[in-house]
Amino acid sequence: MLVYLAKRGAALLAIVLGVMALVFIASRVLPSSPVEMALGAKPTAQQIAQARAELGLDRPLPEQFARFALRAVQGDLGQSLRTGQPVASEILGRFAATAELVTLALLVAVALGVPLGVWSAARRGRLFDRLSRASSVSMLAVPVFFLGILLQLVFYGQLQWLPLQGRIDSDLLLDTPFDSVTGFFLIDTLIAGDMAAFRSALQHLALPVTALAAASLAVVMRTTRNVMAEVLQTDYVRTARAYGMGPQRLLFGFALRAAMLPLLTVIGLTYGFMLGGSVIVEYVFDWPGIGGYIVESVVTNDFPAVIGVTLLVSTVYLLINLVIDLLYFAMDPRLSP
Repeated sequence: MLVYLAKRGAALLAIVLGVMALVFIASRVLPSSPVEMALGAKPTAQQIAQARAELGLDRPLPEQFARFALRAVQGDLGQSLRTGQPVASEILGRFAATAELVTLALLVAVALGVPLGVWSAARRGRLFDRLSRASSVSMLAVPVFFLGILLQLVFYGQLQWLPLQGRIDSDLLLDTPFDSVTGFFLIDTLIAGDMAAFRSALQHLALPVTALAAASLAVVMRTTRNVMAEVLQTDYVRTARAYGMGPQRLLFGFALRAAMLPLLTVIGLTYGFMLGGSVIVEYVFDWPGIGGYIVESVVTNDFPAVIGVTLLVSTVYLLINLVIDLLYFAMDPRLSP
């Protein structure tokens, strides 16, 4: 196992370096100049040359990349050209909000998608199966931004049930501030014992979580249904049914366990997809995560911020896949290296 982890760690590092190199090169070959955008309108040639020297842009490209990679390994991603603040601190301050949104959306997608997929497979060809497949196709067909705007129009504009945007009511943060222990407001408000802030955070999460989880729910449900349909046709499942095993135990305690390996793969890929797709949802709901930060950074050609966010997202995605592989071994010891 240690040898396997060492190999996976080396592969993970190589992939991260490759992603870093691709994004670094892409940021340098863009036609717009970050220096001129940072200096404002009509900078002089002397100001541009001085700024390029301060940023190290006057050096050869391999040397620029080597210096950046060395600092990145030490946790220094440089300073944002747009805000002048360290990129690492800005990303870490926003990533907790994105992680809370994406994690809760994934939990909703799995908690609803797996049971619905199991029941759809158990009732294959019946009305419930047809309705579930039609609804999953519909959820996949609706764009995330359109669904988010539609939810805002209905639950805020018409019903006035849920807030429009933001992460929590601003007056609660001013009147009864709470300590940020984990960065997840749902957990931090419970630790502080502030139930009013907890309800506000939960209400603000409802719409963006629904918009983000819809497409992933459809993927999880369809995958579960297809995998379970194959498992239910195997001989050992038929034997268990012939021995009188109850339907609930047969489906969720026996057949579903055999279908969990491909489901784990889909869940891991879904988390990575949601982590990247949250950019649109965060922008629609004005969620203070890395979504709005990366959009503004791309528009202003703030390449240190763009590279920093890309590295963070890719590293988290790779770590999730490593965890999924380790869960394979825990669920099926025969796969252990």
